[in-house]
Amino acid sequence: MKKYFFKIAGAAVIFLYIWIVVLGNDPLQPAIASKILRFHVLANSDSKEDQAIKEVVRDAVGTYMQPLLEEADSLEKTKQIVNDNLGVIIEIAKTTLEEHGYDYDVDACITKTDFPEKEYGSYTFPRGKYEALQITIGEGKGQNWWCVLYPNMCFKGTVYEVVEEDAGEALREVLSPWEYADVFESEDVKLRFKFLEYFGERG
Repeated sequence: MKKYFFKIAGAAVIFLYIWIVVLGNDPLQPAIASKILRFHVLANSDSKEDQAIKEVVRDAVGTYMQPLLEEADSLEKTKQIVNDNLGVIIEIAKTTLEEHGYDYDVDACITKTDFPEKEYGSYTFPRGKYEALQITIGEGKGQNWWCVLYPNMCFKGTVYEVVEEDAGEALREVLSPWEYADVFESEDVKLRFKFLEYFGERG
């Protein structure tokens, strides 16, 4: 029976390796995605000018949203704040564009979208579908910018991707221990740990 158990465990580890490394899928991604809200800004194009104004719009929206989100202690409250301010967000983006000589249309909404694997400091969020506040500038065909809006890893004193210690602790409180480890540790570290754990038990 013990030998049979180890065979099953070994097969599970191999399957996990194929699932994550070869296929690029993370089985915990849907659970992680259900607990966070991301922030996504799509530039009009990949021209230097469009990429630069994308960041200016991002900063203007971030300056407005930061104080509003300071008391957002849940995903639902964060979404409510965002939804209540979508009109203002669009107006801020449009005004910012106009001040810099652009007349692009702007759209903002909470939507589900595909994200690639993305690192924020020591944290790596697996690729997959996530709900996000998405701002689209013009045609939205340029390289985009993103961060995590809830728990707030965007605007802790800056709108740039600087993950402070309290932001990491907020993420730990939102995710389960397994989900947090999945985000905090690299895939190589996690897989190596699983293999060592498995073969250590056999020894």
